[in-house]
Amino acid sequence: MKLALLYSKDFDGLIINYPNDKSIFNNGKMHDATPSTNLGLKGISNIAEEIMVDRDINLAKYTEGNLHLSYISAKESVNKIVEACTELGIKNLTLFAFSTENWNRPKLEIDFLMKLLLLSLNKELKSLNKNNIRFKTIGNLERLPKRVTSYLKKVTKETQDNNKMTLTLALNYGEREEIVNAIQVIGDKVKNNLISLKNIDESVINQHLYTHYLPDVDLLIRTSGEKRISNFLLWQIAYAELYFTKKLWPDFSKEDLYKAIVNYQKRERRFGKTSEQIN
Repeated sequence: MKLALLYSKDFDGLIINYPNDKSIFNNGKMHDATPSTNLGLKGISNIAEEIMVDRDINLAKYTEGNLHLSYISAKESVNKIVEACTELGIKNLTLFAFSTENWNRPKLEIDFLMKLLLLSLNKELKSLNKNNIRFKTIGNLERLPKRVTSYLKKVTKETQDNNKMTLTLALNYGEREEIVNAIQVIGDKVKNNLISLKNIDESVINQHLYTHYLPDVDLLIRTSGEKRISNFLLWQIAYAELYFTKKLWPDFSKEDLYKAIVNYQKRERRFGKTSEQIN
């Protein structure tokens, strides 16, 4: 792998690797968990992926080569993006987990996603506190299963004093719904003389959005090769830099995050001014 990354640099090539340690993989068909047992399929331990992901990321850093890790699916591998953000000193990270439109998916898939979310939160609470990460959610949580909502509140409360980074999960979230909700609340306050109509400005609207505790977005990363925002943080990304990549989210590695940030750092953010005014 090291030699391949070094040689490919000469022609800006891309090395694609399916990260699984063959000595542990052992011809498995899917992750070693309850679903594999129920289906009677041979399981693959998460550690088979984790070992190779760690190795390949470190080699890519050392060689400065281009690396694509395909078919990453273990939760621990996705966690590396959160770890990378804390290492880089990023204070806020928001992940789009489930949109208001995702309810149109098959019920079986939705039920599975909700169970997976519950299991992940249960396992990650200790890690969030250990790494001093505050957990928050945005979206209309009322439609989520009560058990999921209850545990989301538990994790939020038990991490509320952490201050190294805020990790926000967007669940049953859609920007249009968020804005409609804000308008309804503001309208009700105007009706009850709690807010004067003439005093409504951007700051008042910000205070009534789900994201009222967050600053405006600096960088929006859109994976999967799509060139749309998909009803995500439309108000908050007014002056954000947009970065599009063909990588699927499960394949998005630390190296991909570093490339996105380097690309962002090279941009000139003028906020309506001229280059001469800001330089």
